[in-house]
Amino acid sequence: MASEQTKTNEQTHFRTCNLCEAMCGIVIKHDGDKVLSIKGDKDDPFSKGYICPKATALQDLHEDSDRLRHPVERTANGWKEISWPDALDKVAAGIQSVQKKHGKNALGIYLGNPNVHNLGGMLTIKHLLSSIKTRSRFSATSIDQLPHHIVSMHLFGHMLRIPVPDVNRTQYMLIIGGNPLASNGSIMTAPNMRQKLKDIKARDGKVVVIDPRRTETADIASEHHFIRPATDVLLLLAMLNEIYLQGYADKARAKNNRAVALAPDIERLTDFAKDYSAESVADITGISANKIKRLVKAFCEAESSVCYGRMGVSVQAFGLLSQYLIMVINIVTGRLDEVGGLMFPNPAVDVVNNSGPGYLGKRHSRVSNLPDFNGDYPVVAMADEMLVEGAGQLKGFMTVAGNPVLSTPNGEKLDEAFASLDFMVAIDYFVTETSRHADIILPPVSPLERDHYDVTFNNFAVHNVAKYSKALFHKKKSAKFDWQIYLELAKRLDKKSI
Repeated sequence: MASEQTKTNEQTHFRTCNLCEAMCGIVIKHDGDKVLSIKGDKDDPFSKGYICPKATALQDLHEDSDRLRHPVERTANGWKEISWPDALDKVAAGIQSVQKKHGKNALGIYLGNPNVHNLGGMLTIKHLLSSIKTRSRFSATSIDQLPHHIVSMHLFGHMLRIPVPDVNRTQYMLIIGGNPLASNGSIMTAPNMRQKLKDIKARDGKVVVIDPRRTETADIASEHHFIRPATDVLLLLAMLNEIYLQGYADKARAKNNRAVALAPDIERLTDFAKDYSAESVADITGISANKIKRLVKAFCEAESSVCYGRMGVSVQAFGLLSQYLIMVINIVTGRLDEVGGLMFPNPAVDVVNNSGPGYLGKRHSRVSNLPDFNGDYPVVAMADEMLVEGAGQLKGFMTVAGNPVLSTPNGEKLDEAFASLDFMVAIDYFVTETSRHADIILPPVSPLERDHYDVTFNNFAVHNVAKYSKALFHKKKSAKFDWQIYLELAKRLDKKSI
């Protein structure tokens, strides 16, 4: 007997994975509303077929039976589904009740990392923030990347004008406190970093890693130098000192490097680093003076080179100074705005010229007196702002696309703080360690049900691309996009403004 043929209506959908910074192109085979496969798009000019496991998880996320499809309200008997009109009305009323009783700033809001991977959210969240009218804002920015923004704001005039390594053409890449094989870059949007680093070595270049751990990136590097944790700032000062002592700063200036020419006071840095010799930091950092001098020589004499520092550099006591020194080393050696060095992306959507430059320290948190950055307080201030009594204490909270109990420092204390609130709402499609404290959870559609264009990460891409992806699946009438939730909430809050 001949086997029965199953009729299918297989279709192909092309889009960009939006679950991390890498912006990998993917090909999704589907039959109606059923995903058949997710693979890398070999014709994508940016990722060229590469994907990581996160891309295939888009199907798991979309089909997950635990994903919320309707608003839910926490009751004494557990979570109860409610209608969208009721949910939005109750959220608006809860926010207004907190603010009327305790003041506008008694309502806090946290914006998680997924917001910047969401086209609709990026374009509309400002309307919700304007309607809530609170200054008690927090975001994931302060967890790991804030030093990059502050350095770029002061040196280049804008918090998002961040140059990225030209990994496709460099001959020498020095990676300090970064693991791009695991992150696919991070503040350097670059899919398939394994191949890119292999390509550097294949063209007789070098990849050098400085890290206290033997990371995935260190495993394939040309060299790996162990450094004692949190001593990066001393290594960088000694390297800067050696750059001047060995005459490499003078050579860069003699070549009429454009970036050096734009910094007439740059020679003042000579005195800044002169007390930090390679010998004086060797025992503290665990890297010998000879190795430090050799690193400087190899970096400066390479045909092209770039120094890149990331998470491990940022999250330490001198993280900001360390990121500043990394940028300074690239500048004084003539590696900024040069092929194979640090270069400024030129994205199709010019976020830099269509947003404010950023600011630091206009206000300070009530309890710990920590400065805000561009209107956001550091996340480490959240718990105390809820738990410490007094004028200005947070009594209500909104989390948007974030799980700070799990992803920010001292989660146990934050867990206690959320439990103490008068009212809380979460915009999330799962019950998480954070959203479980919410009175109401408002779930948006899954990533496969919305259009996508990467407004944010084209701004950090290692070469310029532009790609718009239509939604794969039509959302159900009972579902709402993130932007619809934001705008409908804003409309209700504006009508009932206190």
